[in-house]
Amino acid sequence: MLTQDIRNSFIDIADLNQLKSDLNDLQPVDAGEYITQLPKQKRAIAFRLLNKHHAIDVFEYLPPEVQEDLINYLHDIQVAQIVEAMSPDERAELFDELPAGVVKRLLHSLSPEQRHATATILGYAEGTAGRVMTTEYVRLREGLTVGEALCKIRRQDEDKETIYYAYVTDDNRTLVSVVSLRQLIFTFPDVLIKDVASDRVIKVKTETPQEEVARLMKRYDLIALPVVDREERLVGIITIDDVIDILEEEATEDIQKLAGVSGGDEQALSPPQVTIRKRLPWLLGNIALYIGAASAISPFQTVISQVPVLAIIMPILANSSGNVAFQVLSVTVRGLGVGEVTPKDTMLLLRKEILAGLGTAVALGFALGALSLIWSPPHERWVSVVAAMVMIVNVLLAATLGTLLPMGLTRLNLDPALISGPLMTTTLDAVGFLTFLSMISAALRIFG
Repeated sequence: MLTQDIRNSFIDIADLNQLKSDLNDLQPVDAGEYITQLPKQKRAIAFRLLNKHHAIDVFEYLPPEVQEDLINYLHDIQVAQIVEAMSPDERAELFDELPAGVVKRLLHSLSPEQRHATATILGYAEGTAGRVMTTEYVRLREGLTVGEALCKIRRQDEDKETIYYAYVTDDNRTLVSVVSLRQLIFTFPDVLIKDVASDRVIKVKTETPQEEVARLMKRYDLIALPVVDREERLVGIITIDDVIDILEEEATEDIQKLAGVSGGDEQALSPPQVTIRKRLPWLLGNIALYIGAASAISPFQTVISQVPVLAIIMPILANSSGNVAFQVLSVTVRGLGVGEVTPKDTMLLLRKEILAGLGTAVALGFALGALSLIWSPPHERWVSVVAAMVMIVNVLLAATLGTLLPMGLTRLNLDPALISGPLMTTTLDAVGFLTFLSMISAALRIFG
């Protein structure tokens, strides 16, 4: 990571030769971060100062919008060299972000082999194993000896993304077994590969969701996972760096969806127009939802005018139950996302949340009741009892909905994060206000 001192020192450098030396000494990710933070008109200048091989590595660490800018600024030959040298999965990710016309031009500039690899990956649906895999892997034939396998790896597989696992296939490319580089190094050269390779292969299909891929690699501590098609033929592998990206992407998407950000992929430094496009629809929709909560209050305007302390109590009631709902929702969605729980655990999880919610509800109900006693005039202190009761009911309802709704969506094969925090809190506000004010109205008829 670049420190502020290093950033400032680069900004102050007027000697391009010195800047070239400093940029090429940086790790690719740090050089990419520096170029990203430059004004648009200076990015291409800084990028051209990179050595050819370093530029290829740096390019893969740049955000998609910066990559697109550089493609527009650089000469076609430079762009073709960079895109040709990218790994197929990184290239496919880049093409996902570029306009169709640019993608078509870049595809034509690729060698037939790289064009085929990229088209293969782009042919799979987004969010699947096929879309995030790379076609660069070590493949061995069943009949090889260990010595022949090592010679093959030295001669042909230097540019593969990872060589820690080698995948053994038959003549039809059907995945048969897997062998680690460690096993090959510590086995005598004349031993057959099939005698040391393991046929207990953990693998995924091309259509497997990327979240499932991440869970499998985490569960079995893998650094690479083979991907096969419907005929069990090996078509690619997914490496640990891809999984880290998947986990970050999924976590970001879930967090932002829970907060009501459309699409769940807004970046902190996104342009203002992108931020507006991502957030405004949910905010406008939330206003529409709140019409329901306001409609629940509207018939009780006379009641509120008779008991003014309600105006103080109601925001606390709404805020507390909404916070409980968001907490339960976050934990449930996270548990579903990382595989800690499944819809089969619904009743177990609901029991736990109800028990925890009961303790929380009593504590919050007591707190709101005590505050209501302080704020209410002597002749209206009965309001505190109603406030405490409604708080308890609303908190228990929040715990129940925060568990059942995401579980229900998962059963329907929908994203549980679709139940956003704003949607949940608005629903609870409407229910809470209606219950509270209805009980106050009934109490007024008794005590009034």
